[in-house]
Amino acid sequence: METILKISNLHKKYKNVHAVNNVSLEIHKGNVYGILGPNGSGKSTTLGIVLNVVNKTSGDFEWFDGKSSTHDALKKVGAIIERPNFYPYMTAGENLKLVCKIKDIPFTKINEKLELVGLLDRKDSKFKTFSLGMKQRLAIASALLNDPEILILDEPTNGLDPQGIRQIRDLINLIAQQGTTILLASHLLDEVEKVCSHVIVLRYGVTLYQGTVDGMLANEGYFELEAANQEKLIQVITAHPAVEKTVQQDTKVLVYLKSPLEAEELNTYLFNKQVVLSHLAKRKTSLEEQFLKLTN
Repeated sequence: METILKISNLHKKYKNVHAVNNVSLEIHKGNVYGILGPNGSGKSTTLGIVLNVVNKTSGDFEWFDGKSSTHDALKKVGAIIERPNFYPYMTAGENLKLVCKIKDIPFTKINEKLELVGLLDRKDSKFKTFSLGMKQRLAIASALLNDPEILILDEPTNGLDPQGIRQIRDLINLIAQQGTTILLASHLLDEVEKVCSHVIVLRYGVTLYQGTVDGMLANEGYFELEAANQEKLIQVITAHPAVEKTVQQDTKVLVYLKSPLEAEELNTYLFNKQVVLSHLAKRKTSLEEQFLKLTN
C-alpha cells in the first residue's frame, strides 16, 4: 500500500513545553485518519510541522515515500489548518479564481469543486453572506482545487451547529469515497468514530494509541446484570476467571471482562451457583470510554 506520509520520532519543544513527544505514524493511501486528543495535545503542531509552517525540534517526516522534496510534495496536498480566510466582498467564484491564479490551476475546476461541496448555486454570492458552515465548505472546495492526493483538516467542524457538523461529515465521507486520503485533527470522539478508519490518540504530545478505529473499539465489553440478591450476585460473579471487575450502578451490576465470555455461558454459570438473573445485557465499551481510559 502506497505511503502518503511517514513521520518518525517527531519532537517539538517550546521552552518548557514538549508539544510533540516522539510521535511516529504512517498515512497510507485511501484511508481516513484522525488525530484525536484534547486541546493542547499536539495535534495542530504535528500538522503544522508536516505542512512546513512549524519548525520541528528533531525527528523526520517524508511525503510520498521520499520521492520528492517537501516543497514539491505539498503541491499534491490540500490543507485547511486555520479558519477559512477569503475576501468578504468577493463572491465564492471570485475567491476561488484567485486561488486558481496563485496555484496555476485551470478555472474549469471551480464549478466542479463548488458542486462537490454543495455551493454551486451560491457561486455568485459574496463570501460575507455565507454561514460558518458554508465558509468551511468553501474552504474545502479551495483545498480540493488542485485534486490533492491527501486532504488535511484541522478541527473541521469546530464552532459549527449540528446541521453544519452533519454536512461537513457527509462531505468528508464523500471525498474519501472518491479516493482522496484524509487526515483530520479533532478533539471530538463522535467525529472520529463516524468518519475515520484509523486513529492516533495524543495526550501532551505523547502517542497513547495508534491503529484502526475498530481496533480501538474491539474490546471484551461488559455485562449489565440484575438479580434479587445483588450481594450474592457480586460475590459469585467476581470469582469468574473472565471477570476483571464489577461496578454497582443503581440496581444494576456492571461486569467488566478481561477475556471472552458469552451471555449464555455467564447465565448458566450464575444459575448453577443459585443466582437467577432478572436482567442481562451485553454492551460494547464506547469510543468515549476507551478514550477516557487512555487519557486518564
